Amino acid sequence: MRSPLGWALLWLPLLALSAPAAAEHGTPLEDRLQLYVLPNAIVAIDARSGGQREEALELGERVVLQRSDGRVAVALTDRRILAVSADSAAFQQARFARGEALVSEPALGDRVALFVTNRRVVGFDGGSGNLVETRLGPRERVVDLAVANSVAIAATGRRALGLSPFRGGFFEVRLRLDEGRPELRANGEVATLATGERLLTFRAASGSWEERRLGLGR
Repeated sequence: MRSPLGWALLWLPLLALSAPAAAEHGTPLEDRLQLYVLPNAIVAIDARSGGQREEALELGERVVLQRSDGRVAVALTDRRILAVSADSAAFQQARFARGEALVSEPALGDRVALFVTNRRVVGFDGGSGNLVETRLGPRERVVDLAVANSVAIAATGRRALGLSPFRGGFFEVRLRLDEGRPELRANGEVATLATGERLLTFRAASGSWEERRLGLGR
């Protein structure tokens, strides 16, 4: 029969192998993707594997911004949003409608990205490598957003949207107009939204919102 010390020594190599994978979610990643703009295309190069993804540019299309962070990289042209992750087979795109434009620069984390236009919120889920979006209603606008390594949230006067690289799509929670301007924070895999009445917590691992009522003075 093994002694307690013997069992501990047996488990040490397994723990050493699993620890980096578990810790990776909550810690910043070294940039894996590099973007290069060529005369007729934009190329993403995986710095670790050496793989390449290429997206052809349309006639007269102009790249106005490019950025990478961890496993995700994005490029903006005068016609569309382009996004790719280290595990994507190809670039994903969202084309701008007539009269549509970004109202702020893209917000990137290691595995997520948010784009806010005057008509919609577009998110990039670096886990699945997909773009997701939600339309803004009449007179609805994004008042604040927060992005961390593996989570992103955006708030309007009517709702909050959570984005996770582990769960597909946006996850929504309703806000009331009388709750006031929310205070947003994001760190690792968790994001919070505080109003005068509630503390809402979005967890990337589950794609769920949790609510806690606040008393006077919080």
